[in-house]
Amino acid sequence: MSVAGESGNRAQQMREKAQKLTEAAERATDPQERQKLQEQARGLQEQIKQQGQPGESRSKGTGGGRNQ
Repeated sequence: MSVAGESGNRAQQMREKAQKLTEAAERATDPQERQKLQEQARGLQEQIKQQGQPGESRSKGTGGGRNQ
């Protein structure tokens, strides 16, 4: 399998997991559990966006404040 194919497959798996987490959050009765699941889903969605944007650093915003 090509690198692009592997990346696409991984992204699809991440989208499916994010969807499952979102659905689980909707079913959760405990507000803390719901929030935790929603945050996990958002984190995965953010990773998917970053993977889809070549040339952008994945460590964006982690310069430690030394940009002066």
